[in-house]
Amino acid sequence: MPDNPGNVYADSAYRGDHFGKAVIAKGGTPRIVATGMWGRDEAEVRARLDAWNKPIHRVRGRIEKIFGTWKRSYGLRQMRWRGLAKEGVQIRLTAIAYNLKRSLKIAAAAG
Repeated sequence: MPDNPGNVYADSAYRGDHFGKAVIAKGGTPRIVATGMWGRDEAEVRARLDAWNKPIHRVRGRIEKIFGTWKRSYGLRQMRWRGLAKEGVQIRLTAIAYNLKRSLKIAAAAG
């Protein structure tokens, strides 16, 4: 993780102290989805959960949509090669292909 990463968004699997402390140590702010809170009034707990998760879901939704498209349409369910360098090339090529297709759709809608 880079120094001063800003807001770091994660799903509830990273809810433990280890991840949050690592993000804070690097100068970032952990923004982790909450799945449950304790309280006496269920409506109040639901309102607190929704208030906490709404800005997180807004950011994560845009990112997860891209990764889902990559997995579904561009074959990133599994890596074709072994090794971080080769896998990095596969991810970068997928991103280039995705952005080219997306730019064609944006250009067609604009003109």
